[in-house]
Amino acid sequence: MSVLWIAVLGASALSFVQKWIGYQAPPEVLERPRIARVTTLLPIALLGALVATQAATSGPEIVLDARLAALAVAAVLLWRRAPFLVVVIGAAGVAAGLRALGWG
Repeated sequence: MSVLWIAVLGASALSFVQKWIGYQAPPEVLERPRIARVTTLLPIALLGALVATQAATSGPEIVLDARLAALAVAAVLLWRRAPFLVVVIGAAGVAAGLRALGWG
């Protein structure tokens, strides 16, 4: 078995154990104000980190391209409370336009 498969299986097992431990936490612990606030905000932080990583990197390099401009347009449209479809189309249009102009 290759080292890669051992790492994949190990990471899968650790992920499962971590999730199982989360289910074992007593409800009293999860209802504490600080814990409740953190568990409410954690998915938002993780999603933000994922979006930033996908928008500003290409492999191991940090890149500035049409994706960041599209993300900025999407953020402004969301801030202005535009419908989700308008946000997606607006961001895609900006990215497509910039790539058509050669800013890939």
